[in-house]
Amino acid sequence: MEPSFDRMTTAERVLYVQDLWDRIAAEPDGVPLSEAQRLELRRRVEEHRADPGSAVPWDQVLARARAR
Repeated sequence: MEPSFDRMTTAERVLYVQDLWDRIAAEPDGVPLSEAQRLELRRRVEEHRADPGSAVPWDQVLARARAR
């Protein structure tokens, strides 16, 4: 039996949550989108199709976030 979440160290909690997220992410169809999320995704795809050059590569986004 796993120890109580409240008794876990912060590091153990982080690992537990990461494992939980990995399990959820392995079955993306099991997490339905809300109508608002679906509309936002549609809007973003349409925006990208209208101007594909406006996309920023992930490595640049990550570098900017790390520079903050």
